[in-house]
This record gives sequence, structure tokens and C-alpha cells, in this order.
Amino acid sequence: MSSIPEELFALRDEEYRAFHAALMPGVARERIIGVRMPALRRYAAALAGSPEAEVFLRALPHTYYEENNLHALLLMREKNFEALMPQLERFLPQVDNWATCDLLKPACFAKNREKLLPCITRWLGDAHPYTVRFAIEMLMTHYLREDFSPEYPAWVAAVESDHYYIRMMQAWYFATALAFRYGEILPYIAEGRLSPWVRQKTIQKAVESFRVTPAQKEELKALRRR
Repeated sequence: MSSIPEELFALRDEEYRAFHAALMPGVARERIIGVRMPALRRYAAALAGSPEAEVFLRALPHTYYEENNLHALLLMREKNFEALMPQLERFLPQVDNWATCDLLKPACFAKNREKLLPCITRWLGDAHPYTVRFAIEMLMTHYLREDFSPEYPAWVAAVESDHYYIRMMQAWYFATALAFRYGEILPYIAEGRLSPWVRQKTIQKAVESFRVTPAQKEELKALRRR
């Protein structure tokens, strides 16, 4: 398994490593190689489907941050939902930062929303914070438009956590939901259904969003002052 880390180190950019390490306070600097995402995506595309990739996907846990990102990129290419899920369930407990979590967007989920939903409900109750964050992001990505149900934001609001990156994802979810479902989501802000921190961060993100109308932003600003 030494060839993949060696090839990742061959792609190292020291200036990028220093910059990116500052964005990842929870990841030890020595675990960050410093590979820019376009280069990592090209490497994943070249590696996908090879025997080496199959061995790599079974070799958990990984040592380096970029190995986890490479793992996520390879999983995202799997088109078969049933084939993906056992691999994804093995990988989620290894995710230890917001960037790897947010990178992980399996393409096959879009055509398998009905099958995905029970997994999301289970992940929302997981003890691992980045599994919870991933679950909320999948609700945001796949269930705010035609597949929306009023129970979904209630699920997100019901998540109780002091973990910064869970609370940030809750705020991101509700700010995005305001852009698509303003009338249905506004009561979560107006009626205090969210924790004070998530509520304020939601308003901040929504006010900064280009998808929320000026009139809606003014209403949200007035609610923020209450």
C-alpha cells in the first residue's frame, strides 16, 4: 500500500499545505500532505476501478488527510447504491474533519433518495459527529426541493449537540432551506425552535446568501434583533 502515499507526496504543494493546515485545526499538521484538490481529483480519476484502488478502499484507517479525501472521491464514483453503502458505512467513522465530510457527495444518492432516507435517520442519531454532519448535509442536498417533507427540518432541529461542526451544519441547512422553503422554515426562526446559537448563525448565513430576497433579509434582520 506504499505506492498511493508516495504518489500523493509527489503531488505535494508546500505553500498549499501551510495554507490548508490553518483551516483544519482539528487535524494534526503531520497528517496533511498538501495536495491541491484538482490534482487529487485527477489522481482519483486515474486510480478508479484499478486493483490498487480496491485494495486501498479496504485498507482503513488511513494515515493522511489526503488519503481520506481520495477515499471519499473514489466512493463518490460508485454508481450502484447497494454496492456503495457497505463501503460508506465503513468509511464514515473514519471521517474526522469538516472538509472530508463536505467533500463526500455520492453521485448515486440523487437517484436513490427513497433508499437513502432510512440511512439518514439512523445517521442523525449516531455518536460520531461527522456522521451526523454528513446526514444533515444529505438532507440539505437531496430533500429541499421536490422531495421535501415538513418532518425533515424538524429532524435537523431536534439534533442536540455542542459540537461546533454539527451546529454549523444545522445553521447551513436552515439558511439554505430558507432560500427554497421560506414560508415553511421561517417559523423555526420566528418561534425559537432552534437553539440560540444555531438561530443566530442561520440568520447570518441567510442574510449573506444571494438566494434570499432583500425583503426576506430585512424580515430576518428584524427577527435577529428580538
